[in-house]
Amino acid sequence: MFNSYRAYIVQGGNILPELKRIVILGAGYAGIKAAKVLNKQFKKNDSVEITLINDNPFQTLLTELHEIAGYRTEKESVMVDLYKVFKATKVNFVRDKIESIDYEAKTLTSSKETYSYDYLVLGCGAEPAYFGIEGVKEYGFTIWSLKDALKIREQILKSFDMARDEKDLTKRKELLTFVVAGAGFTGIETVGELFEWKDVLCDEYGIDPKEVTIYNVEAMPTILPILRPSLQTKAANFLTKKGVKLLTNSPIIKATPDGIVLKDGQEIRTKTLIWTCGVQGNSFTASSGLTQGKRNRVQVNDYLQSMDKEEVYLVGDNAYYEIDGKPIPQIVETAIQTGECAAQNIAADISKSEKKKFKLNTHGFMVSIGSHYCVAELMGTPLSGFFAMAAKHLVNMHYLWGVGGLRLIWNYLLHEFFHMRNNRAFVGGHLAHRTHTSWLVLLRLYVGVMWFLEGWKKVQEGWLNPANIKIVQVAGTSGASAAEAVTSASQAAEAGGEVVAAGPVPILAEPLGIYQWFQDTFIMANPFLFQAVVVLMEVGIGLALMAGLFTFLASAGSIFLCLNFIVSGMAGYDILWYVFASIALMGGAGGAFGLDYYVQPWIKKAWKKTKFAQTSYLYFD
Repeated sequence: MFNSYRAYIVQGGNILPELKRIVILGAGYAGIKAAKVLNKQFKKNDSVEITLINDNPFQTLLTELHEIAGYRTEKESVMVDLYKVFKATKVNFVRDKIESIDYEAKTLTSSKETYSYDYLVLGCGAEPAYFGIEGVKEYGFTIWSLKDALKIREQILKSFDMARDEKDLTKRKELLTFVVAGAGFTGIETVGELFEWKDVLCDEYGIDPKEVTIYNVEAMPTILPILRPSLQTKAANFLTKKGVKLLTNSPIIKATPDGIVLKDGQEIRTKTLIWTCGVQGNSFTASSGLTQGKRNRVQVNDYLQSMDKEEVYLVGDNAYYEIDGKPIPQIVETAIQTGECAAQNIAADISKSEKKKFKLNTHGFMVSIGSHYCVAELMGTPLSGFFAMAAKHLVNMHYLWGVGGLRLIWNYLLHEFFHMRNNRAFVGGHLAHRTHTSWLVLLRLYVGVMWFLEGWKKVQEGWLNPANIKIVQVAGTSGASAAEAVTSASQAAEAGGEVVAAGPVPILAEPLGIYQWFQDTFIMANPFLFQAVVVLMEVGIGLALMAGLFTFLASAGSIFLCLNFIVSGMAGYDILWYVFASIALMGGAGGAFGLDYYVQPWIKKAWKKTKFAQTSYLYFD
């Protein structure tokens, strides 16, 4: 039996409060938010135990599944590793599939374990709603899980592959006709991925794009009904321009293996029907015996508690709660806010403080239509195009930051920008082009040798001798006067019939004011220290670049030294090549024929094991 006992904690002869067990079922947006809030509240409280149960080891980013279905990104882009998220927290993550709940005994049971609770948070998510329409469940594809999205991807690839070799024109047309039912957020985003991927597939399989037909079928009079009319119009115009056939006021009454039938009698023959016409609460939660609301959602009170059991809270798509006579929408922002509210109320109950009523505060809606276009309404402001798409990415990263910090942000950037397939990012493929770092080896060696020789020359000139100070300019001599002196000497030499090589004219006529202040305040007080640092940095940067060790840091040091020489008024334009060469080397130049190839993976592995890295998420996969 797991956690099947009740006990008091005895410590130092004192009886502490009874152990409180909080179990969260489901690791969607709501469940994770609840777990994070509870962990923050009770991370130093040994009398509270938090358990998160989910049947998958990862959270699926449901709002990005269309990108998987349309093969814009790989499946890893929508998978958030729950073990890593909660590894260094108070939350005990358990991978299991719960089969029944006993509200009287306060237990959850799976095929292998029983879990006891004092507080239960149900966030089991939602499932597609078919509205009793004949054949849809049997012959339609849904997009409500990672498996669903991968099935759609496989179906589309299979359709193009079969169409390439199909001689029967009727069958070929069926294979190349794709129907997306539903014009809500998921439906429109899926359509956007299809028409964008279509061009790639046509080129790959040698099919004329004019043979491919994409339908978006909606029972309502408009698409994206939750948005203002102006944004609806923009979205519709964009889809029409891309060749999508929009059919509004067209309810589907039947689906067959060969297509769909509309209410007006029209038949569309297709082998691919993607159903996005609505969702309902999870069947498991709906059948658990709690008072029901509408669409398989459980009725809750103002504090998100079940109407039957005050210790049971419902969050996300499982909670049915009306505001101004309308049920709270089944969107990510609702899920996050319900998860936070439920967690805060559980904490309030444990601490015997006042609970807070749930208040929904939505900030807007965003719908991407392909990788380059988006319509959005943020804080009452309509947006479309580039800025709307940028806002969508920022919102996604904001959520990921709260879950897994910088690590998940980096992973998001990799999948959405740097490793993007077929240039399908809203900035195109400018960030996705990848070149083998082996091409940079010769440049790395050359820059390294030049820095080493420059530093070694200074060593031979006695720069490491405290009695030989060269870094501080002679009082009253600026970079400008030094340049004038060089010019005068050159002219004098030419007048005497001798040729004297003049040094480079400084980029700046005189040091920047801030550098002059730094020199007067710090360098003049410790001239040898700064002189030695410059020499050792030049030698160290040279050796590091030649060895390909810590190449990024060495290149950054190279840029720093160059900029330092420039602002001091002592460097000419010829130093700029160091700057731009070093920028190029920062892109992993030590990963080929360099020690970074061996050292960086070892450091990454060791760093990920530290508690600081785990708690701060300051590591990359």
